[in-house]
Amino acid sequence: MPLEGKNVVLGVTGGIAAYKACELTSRLRKAGAQVHVIMTKNACQFVAPLTFETLSNHPVVTDTFVRPDTWEVEHIALAKCADVFVIAPATANILAKMAHGIADDMLSTTVLATRASILLAPAMNTGMWDNVATRENVETLKKRGVRFIGPEGGYLACGDTGSGRMSEPAQIFEAIDALASPRQDLKGLRVLVTAGPTREMLDPVRYITNRSSGKMGYAIAEEARQRGAEVTLVSGPTVLPVPEGVERMDILSTQDLYDAMTARCAHADVVIQAAAPADFTPARVSDRKIKKQGDGNLVVEMKQTPDVAAVVGQLKRPGQILVGFAAETDDVTKNAQGKLKKKNLDMIVANDVTAPGAGFDVDTNIVTFLTKDGMETLPCMPKRRVAEALLDRVMKLRG
Repeated sequence: MPLEGKNVVLGVTGGIAAYKACELTSRLRKAGAQVHVIMTKNACQFVAPLTFETLSNHPVVTDTFVRPDTWEVEHIALAKCADVFVIAPATANILAKMAHGIADDMLSTTVLATRASILLAPAMNTGMWDNVATRENVETLKKRGVRFIGPEGGYLACGDTGSGRMSEPAQIFEAIDALASPRQDLKGLRVLVTAGPTREMLDPVRYITNRSSGKMGYAIAEEARQRGAEVTLVSGPTVLPVPEGVERMDILSTQDLYDAMTARCAHADVVIQAAAPADFTPARVSDRKIKKQGDGNLVVEMKQTPDVAAVVGQLKRPGQILVGFAAETDDVTKNAQGKLKKKNLDMIVANDVTAPGAGFDVDTNIVTFLTKDGMETLPCMPKRRVAEALLDRVMKLRG
């Protein structure tokens, strides 16, 4: 079992997503972990402590001043025993306490005392998540090495739609597993990853882009860094936070991506091109906003952009591994095989963006890995799991 013998301290705060922490506790127990649950007073209004006691097979801690069954100071004991400290859901309140060192209940006291890896799964109203105070607290915690998963976008319990929904228990479990049992098989390698869309300017106001969110590339960068690699992330415009320890270079257009990659690709041991650059860009960019002209239509002449992947393939050096992506809508395998050879790739990751669970701006993907020796299709899984599988195969290609 992957987490056999590991101690996970699970903090549960007062949000409607507290019910999801029950499934997370069950998953952790089935994987062999010892789960110690700390609940805030407000969390007990959503889920009874007895539920977590039954699922974890351990007493649930809810009060700083209840006499413990042993002589140990309980919050210190839990802080010391933790291999991973998780808070799911993590409300705006606990984020603020952690960012400012406030310790006024059992959970905030224990997390302040721990030296374990900390993982937070935020869950709150969209307005609260977007509030400048919360954003500053998140950035402060990230700078201290605290890791985050989510929040996701979607329909929230309050009726709003937007970011703020807690990540699913399966995704949080995978993140805990990675923190508790980190692999370092990429240590010493330099990995260059591209992610996100490009923007091709039409005039000072408008641009042409695509629906790429960058989530796949960011997941790859985060997984590679966690496994010990020195990671550079060349990113188009996204709203995603920079993974801890990853150097990010922001680009805007396909030409910017071309310039960045030709300058950096020779220094990388592994190059993974998950970005979605535009194939065409306006032949002329107006220096003023284009106005409507009567009832006539606007005709925009387009020209081809540089083929970044093909140029990187031409610059490939001995021993270097190149991985490309092929987001297709038809003849997926055929198109991907053509790109594999044409662009001098070692592997290409193909997906049908029209398939449910594999399109743009979702948290899962369905991919096929193609190499000169064959192909392998994976089931629908979280993008972090896809990233893990991709890097596993990269290491096999390296021999």
